[in-house]
Parts: sequence; structure tokens; C-alpha cells
Amino acid sequence: MSTASYTVTGMTCQHCVASVTEEISEIAGVTDVAVDLPTGAVTVTSDDEISPDAVRDAVHE
Repeated sequence: MSTASYTVTGMTCQHCVASVTEEISEIAGVTDVAVDLPTGAVTVTSDDEISPDAVRDAVHE
């Protein structure tokens, strides 16, 4: 089990939170995504280590 934290800027509403959560959740191996809108903190839990590039690409999606 692996946990990584990221900061996502530009989120302004719950729709943003839902979109980020959905896109990151689609990465193979991700088991949980927690997003804190006020701080932009995103915590990703996965079976194995996930590439930061994969998370970044999912957020940009």
C-alpha cells in the first residue's frame, strides 16, 4: 500500500473536486482519493506506487 500527497491549484468548487477524484481514481491501482478543496491537498492511496506524472496527467484531463 502506498500513499502520496499532491497540491492541485485552481479548484474552485465541488465539481472540480469530483472531476479530480474521478480522473485520478481511473489510474490503475488507485484505491482511494481524498481531496481537500480549501487547501488543494490531494491524497492518493494505491496498491503500488503511482507515477506523479500519471497523477498530473489525470488532473489535467
